[in-house]
Formats: sequence, structure tokens, C-alpha cells
Amino acid sequence: MLTLGQLKEATCSKSSYASGFLPHIIENCEHFSINTPSRILNFLAQLGHESGGLFYTEELASGSAYEGRKDLGNIQKGDGVKFKGRGLIQITGRANYKAISTALGTDFIVNPTLLGGKNVTKCSNVQLKNAAQSAGWFWNTRHLNELADQIDIHKSIDTGNNLVVFKKITKTINGGYNGLPDRLNRYKAGLSYFL
Repeated sequence: MLTLGQLKEATCSKSSYASGFLPHIIENCEHFSINTPSRILNFLAQLGHESGGLFYTEELASGSAYEGRKDLGNIQKGDGVKFKGRGLIQITGRANYKAISTALGTDFIVNPTLLGGKNVTKCSNVQLKNAAQSAGWFWNTRHLNELADQIDIHKSIDTGNNLVVFKKITKTINGGYNGLPDRLNRYKAGLSYFL
């Protein structure tokens, strides 16, 4: 089972933030079969980057840049701001909010802030749970366990197939390679806790 030390180190988080998320992340790792050292380490390194060390549960930008983005399902005026990135892996856009509402049985279209409120210090326990659950849901629906299974944690993450696969995971989450060095650094920070 995931420990506080593993969670803290692989996300480069403060102990207090990691403590708040620990039961929810354990529950989601179990539910979504994020259950091998490579799967957990890769999941946590990505979460750590996306949330700024388990701090942010909502993106800092207003979301106006997503206005009218049909690829995100933002078809109504105000959708960009309403459905900006939330959760530990920033769920973005009306289409994703609708899909996750169906999957998790909570209406995030009506209550988008239930996915996360600004940051960990301002979140209710329900928001913390949903922020973690949304990350597990996203990871699972994008089949990222299968990619994580291709990473050999006993070899360098900086070269060869390990780097190729890590970049694929990053691109699936981010749409590009934003923050790749930081994601890699979080993976390396947590690595000894999973060997």
C-alpha cells in the first residue's frame, strides 16, 4: 500500500498536503489498478507536476483561453471559465466534465468546483476526494497503466525506451511536453521509495 513518504517524495509535496490526499489517492490507486511500483511512481510524478506538489486543485488561469474550444466540448458562452482545469490532473472542458460526471456519479456540469477549489488549503474533504478521483479516472480512461508498464524503474528514466514512454504519458496528460524536466525530476525524487 502507498505510504505517506512515497506520496510526499514522488509528488515533491509538503507532508501536510500529502496527508490530506493520502487516503483518497490510496483508494484511487486500488480502484484503478495503479498498483505496481512503476504505475504508482509515474502516476504520482505526473500528479505532482500538474498540481504543483499536491497544492493546486484548480488551474491559476481564468480559463478564458478555452472559450469556444469545440475540441473540449465548450459550446456555450462561458464554458471556458466554468470548465477550466480542475483536479490533480487538470480536467478541462465541458466534454470531460460531462464524461467524468457520468463515470463518478457526481454532477460536475452543475457543480464544477466540486472537482477542486483553488488549492489544497481551501478544499473541503469532498473536493480533495474528487480531485484525486478525477486523476485516477483520467489515468485509467487514457490507458496510462499500460504505458507505465513499459517503463523499467531499474533503468535510467532519461534515455532509451523509458524516456520515450515517459514522454508519451506526459503528452497524453498535457497535450505536449510542458514541464517535462520537472515531471522527470519528481519521478527521480520518488524513485528510491519504489525500488
